[in-house]
Amino acid sequence: MISYVSFNYYVLLVFLIALYYIFPLKYRWYILLAGSGCFYYLAMEHWIQLIIFALSIGVSYFFGIFIQHLREGESKQITRRLVLMLGIIMSVFPLVGSKCTDFILSCVIHKQRIPWIIPLGLSFYSLQIIAYLVDVAKGRIKCQKNIFKYTLFVSFFPQIIQGPIPRYKQLEEQLIQGHQYDSSGFMKGIQLMIWGFFLKFMIANKASVIVDAVFDSDSAYLGWYVLVAGILYSFQLYADFLACVSLSQGASQLFGINLVNNFNHPYFSVSIKDFWRRWHISLSSWLRDYVYIPLGGNRRGRLQKYINLVITFTVSGIWHGASWKYLFWGGMHAVYQIAGDLTNNIRIRIYSFLHISWESKLCIGIRRVITFCLVMLAWIIFRADSLKSGIKMTLSIFTLHNPQILFDNSLFGLGLNQKECEVLCLSLLILLLSSILQEKGVIIRDWFSRQCLIVRWGIYLCAICGIWVCGSYGYGFDADDFIYGGF
Repeated sequence: MISYVSFNYYVLLVFLIALYYIFPLKYRWYILLAGSGCFYYLAMEHWIQLIIFALSIGVSYFFGIFIQHLREGESKQITRRLVLMLGIIMSVFPLVGSKCTDFILSCVIHKQRIPWIIPLGLSFYSLQIIAYLVDVAKGRIKCQKNIFKYTLFVSFFPQIIQGPIPRYKQLEEQLIQGHQYDSSGFMKGIQLMIWGFFLKFMIANKASVIVDAVFDSDSAYLGWYVLVAGILYSFQLYADFLACVSLSQGASQLFGINLVNNFNHPYFSVSIKDFWRRWHISLSSWLRDYVYIPLGGNRRGRLQKYINLVITFTVSGIWHGASWKYLFWGGMHAVYQIAGDLTNNIRIRIYSFLHISWESKLCIGIRRVITFCLVMLAWIIFRADSLKSGIKMTLSIFTLHNPQILFDNSLFGLGLNQKECEVLCLSLLILLLSSILQEKGVIIRDWFSRQCLIVRWGIYLCAICGIWVCGSYGYGFDADDFIYGGF
């Protein structure tokens, strides 16, 4: 097995980088294609995964060509739409089939789920394929007629398992045209990867110890235990996913390829709508462009807008998992946005009555805290073993008052000792300070590049040693070590 935090992955990465810069420019994309195939082969657990993956690529490739042929011809619009729908259904049938079947079996008729053999990255590359086919049908892009180049787009190894979810237009030229070695870009890639390891081992893995202890024993730990675990899970999920994206972006940048940013400091959001502009940006923009806007967006009145929001977040919930808790989580965010839209003017008037400017630092701070609390409550449902358990745990925050656990060392009984908790808090502080600087427009990587060699490498070595000595490491290091690998 191979994953983004395994030793084998970095052996493969170094080997591919060496070959990439040895080969002539016009042949370098072959190295990326071969590396992607090798990575997928080493990461898969069963040969059927590879067959399903290859079929999805092959079917979507031929439908892309057929759809463009119809568009350039004199076919009727209804014909093109039917072919597009057929192409989407056939290309992403493994995703839709497994999600819908699991939901019906477990949630509707209460039967045991089928142990599907799911290809790695299925949820992510399926959205890539849908976007590609729709964009070809809309005339936004030309179909890729070289099946090997198309295969590279779908299978590009740094982002195949957990995104970000790229559009064809974003990666087409970057993948195919060879890149000259750029020492500055190369070092920025290494910086991103060090940052990814910091987030993974210093924050996500440490926070998971307390989070797992509380959520795996939901009858023993209630009240403020749930509050603490909910807050920590919010940061665990963010750090874990941002770590994977940083590792993906960093590895890509070593080849001169830039992947889109997937996060923009989401916990600085001042509303739920703002949160979804900052959180998992490639997914939220995909939902906007391929679900919300095609449904009519906000162009058909307020009621239709709210219905479209509910449908969009229902799709998001199902995409995350075939369970009532994910549907409920998606529904919570839909209700949040609808309530926020309905009460926006009232809230502005309340702040005005209190002589607090809507754009003042105090008001922005209050709105950020409220938004974070709402998101955190939804994350509790998201993380719980079931919807029933999640609701029970959430209600206990408001009904069971045990704040003394914050002061009587009870939290140290959840798996982390005092020193490890201090390291976790310090790491969260570093994340906060770096986020504040970036929010103010400071590009930290550019600051690094302006420092002398001794300062730069001194910081790199201190960071690597700190992660090595103080980090928390899991077992096995498969794709599921990253939370979103499970989706």
